[in-house]
Amino acid sequence: MFLRWMVRQDNTGVDFGIWTKLTPAQLSCPLDVHSGNVARKLGLLTRKQNDSKALLELDTALRKLDANDPVKYDFALFGLGVFEGF
Repeated sequence: MFLRWMVRQDNTGVDFGIWTKLTPAQLSCPLDVHSGNVARKLGLLTRKQNDSKALLELDTALRKLDANDPVKYDFALFGLGVFEGF
């Protein structure tokens, strides 16, 4: 999550984008209970455990949606799980 804030740039003030040696394409979406459960419900993830293999599977799926910035989906996945009970 910290890398996302420091590497990505956005216009909403959430991501600072002050580290320029890394690109958003080099980041992976943080995988936790909430983002994992939502990703499974959306068909982005089939693995049952939240482990390194699941992270690779989710990362591959998100890179198909946007190879340049796969981590931009983090807040949506997390938020659907936490705030919306998806």
